[in-house]
Amino acid sequence: MPSSTSRRSLLTLALAAPLAGAALSACGSGGPGQASGDGSGATIWILTGPPGEKIRTDAVNAFNDANPDEALTIATYQNDAYKQKVRTAIGANQGPTVIWTWGGGGLRDYVKNGQVEDLTSFFEENAELKDKLFASAFGAATVDGKIYAVPCENVSPIVMFYNKRVFEKVGAQIPTTWDEMMALVPVFNAAGIAPFSLGGQSRWTNMMWLEFLYDRIGGAELFQSIYEGTPDAWSHPDSIDALTKVQDLVRADGFVNGFASITADSNADQALLHTDRAAMMLHGAWTYGAMKEEGGDFVTGGHLAWSTFPTVTGGKGDPTDTVGNPSSYWALSSKAGEEAKAAARKYLAEGLVTDATTQAWVDAGSVPIVNGSDSMFAGSEDEEWQQFVYDTASGAATFQQSWDQALSPTEAEALLDNIEKLFGLAITPEEFAANMNAAMGS
Repeated sequence: MPSSTSRRSLLTLALAAPLAGAALSACGSGGPGQASGDGSGATIWILTGPPGEKIRTDAVNAFNDANPDEALTIATYQNDAYKQKVRTAIGANQGPTVIWTWGGGGLRDYVKNGQVEDLTSFFEENAELKDKLFASAFGAATVDGKIYAVPCENVSPIVMFYNKRVFEKVGAQIPTTWDEMMALVPVFNAAGIAPFSLGGQSRWTNMMWLEFLYDRIGGAELFQSIYEGTPDAWSHPDSIDALTKVQDLVRADGFVNGFASITADSNADQALLHTDRAAMMLHGAWTYGAMKEEGGDFVTGGHLAWSTFPTVTGGKGDPTDTVGNPSSYWALSSKAGEEAKAAARKYLAEGLVTDATTQAWVDAGSVPIVNGSDSMFAGSEDEEWQQFVYDTASGAATFQQSWDQALSPTEAEALLDNIEKLFGLAITPEEFAANMNAAMGS
């Protein structure tokens, strides 16, 4: 989702950590776990916030201990500070050797400007590493058929959450289709319960609805045509259908009253769900941990249910498709010296995805993008949830990266601006499509 990254600790900072966990000040090159800087001169910048910061730092330190002549120097940055600094540094040839990236449009820009290495041959040489990782994680790391980043860490699909207490109160069943879901809107409204919680002021939260509707109605090919810049792709009949359906939901009072003034960063949208003021919520898997921490017995008492997004009758989408953040990603600077590159390649191959890091993400309540990591869930109080996320991510026919990361920054901002107008009923579906067609390729 967009440059307003603080909203979710940028997805990569663990499903179990509350959003406030990343609200740390930026550190300079003297961050925790800093190596001496001697030897290879390879550098790596990592994001702060629990539990990710410790897991990342521990991984680099373990590699450095085992490879003292090829040690990486760590610098730590809070999300927003990192995003502001890294592009400037890379443009001035002063960036880190190992570059944290969210893949998608940002990575494509790095590739276009010749700033990152083609890692296709790296994965040919390290086929065991590639086979270890979810296949669905590689889409956002791939540009024009070549791999430019190493997927790692955890996965965060978008999930439909349900409050079982209020469903029982109105005698309703969890919907499996769009029509069933729409039929529940007046039922919950009549009971004084908002059908859906939504932090609409954040805008990217609204976007999740369109991401799934585009997939369920038009299939993965619809957004792929947009991503590839096919002329007038936003005006495709399936696109207009998806845009119309979301406005139908708005007009039916499907979202909580005043949703446009509710922010996701404050977790207010989650609170509406776990305090029984809303029945359903479409949100990222990362919210599970916050609801568990802040919702009393809502999670631990078995009052939370979840599923993938409902199907749409007549839609072309594969019901196993999902959207969200398939992974975190590390790229390799093309401007680094050969010695630094060699050390970085060794770290990416041997130190980034280890048994220790996989276990650490599981212990944090997250789901690593490692095939077979679900064998580590046994005995966890979050086992059912983790297995659902694992199955969703590993079994997805298509895992579409969040649009505000998949598109270029300029096009992503245009998208968020028009989504806000669409949900506010300030523009028609056709006007939305025309505006986005004009922004395509910007």
